[in-house]
Amino acid sequence: MYDHIAEAVSAPALVRLTDGLVCVRFETMKVISANAAVSRLLADGRVRRGDTLVDSSSGIYAYALALACHRHGLGCHIVGSTTVDTIARVQMEIMGATVEQVRPSEDLKLDQNLRVSRVREILSENPRHHWMRQYHDEVHYLGYREVADRIAREVRGEITLVGGVGSGASTGALATYLRRHGSVDVAGVQPFGSVTFGSDHVVDPAILIAGLGSSIPFGNVRHKLYDTVHWISFDAAVPGSVELLRRFGIFAGLSSGAGYLAARWERRLAPERTVVFVAADTGHRYVDSVFAPYRDAADVEELAPHDVTTTEALRLPWCRMAWNGSAAPHGAQFDECAPRR
Repeated sequence: MYDHIAEAVSAPALVRLTDGLVCVRFETMKVISANAAVSRLLADGRVRRGDTLVDSSSGIYAYALALACHRHGLGCHIVGSTTVDTIARVQMEIMGATVEQVRPSEDLKLDQNLRVSRVREILSENPRHHWMRQYHDEVHYLGYREVADRIAREVRGEITLVGGVGSGASTGALATYLRRHGSVDVAGVQPFGSVTFGSDHVVDPAILIAGLGSSIPFGNVRHKLYDTVHWISFDAAVPGSVELLRRFGIFAGLSSGAGYLAARWERRLAPERTVVFVAADTGHRYVDSVFAPYRDAADVEELAPHDVTTTEALRLPWCRMAWNGSAAPHGAQFDECAPRR
C-alpha cells in the first residue's frame, strides 16, 4: 500500500507493444524525479519541513513539485508559463501551492528568461526559499534509478533507449543507471527550434513540443550519453500519438508520440535489439490540438527521417543523426550560474 498518491503516480507501467518494442508509460513522469529530489534534500538537511521550494515550469514539473511538497509538508511556489493550464493550476492551488504565471510571449527564450528572472526576485525577497533548479541540479537524476533497475530486470537482451531529452534528467538518468547493467544505446528526441542539440536555426511553425527541448542551455543534459538524435516536428509527432492510442490503447502526450515514432525507426534499423521508449505523460492536455483532429493525421508508415550528418542540414519534418557522444554544440554549453551538486 502506498503512503501518498505521489508514490502511486511515480510508478510507470512497462508495456510490450510488439516483439522488441516496449513502452515505459508514466501517468506523469516528473513526479518520480521531484519526489526523489525533495526526499534527498530533506535527508541532506538542505531543506527542512515547513520550508518553501521554488521553481520555474512550463507544465508537468510544476504539478510534480506541488505533489512532492504536499507529501513532505513543504511550501511550494511555481513560476509558470502560460502553458500551465487551468486543470493543473487548480489542483496545485488546492494542494497549497502558490502559482503565478509570467506574461504571455510568443518567444520561448523570452518566456524562459522571464520565469528565471522572476524566480531570482522571489529568492532575493525570501532567502530561506530553496530553488529546485530542475534543469541544472543533478539531484533530479535520482528518481530514475529504480526505473532503470526495473527495465534491466524485465527486458532481455541488448537495449536501445529512446526518449525526449528535455531537461536532461529522464533519458540522461535512465541511460546512466542502465549502463551499470550493460551496454545500452541511447536515442534522444528533440524538437526543432531547441538549442540543446543545435536545431535552434530551424523553426517549427506549428509548435515547439513541450518537454523535449529548450531555448536556453540546460546543465542536466549530458550530451556524451547520446548515440543518436531524432529531431521531430509537431506534424510528425501527432501521427505517433494517434497511432499509440489507436493501435495500443495508450493515451499519451505529444512527446510520447515523437518518442514512439523514433522508437519504431530504431527498431527497424536494429531488429536484434529491444527498443524501450518513454511515454512521459497522458494526452489530456492535447485533446484539442492532437486527438480531436485525428482523421487528419498522417499514416506513420508513410513517415521516415532524413538522415543528416551535420545540424546545418536539419529540415522539417523529421531528421536523424548519429551523435556518437559528441560534446554540446555551440550555444548549448551550460555556463555555471550556481554550483551543481
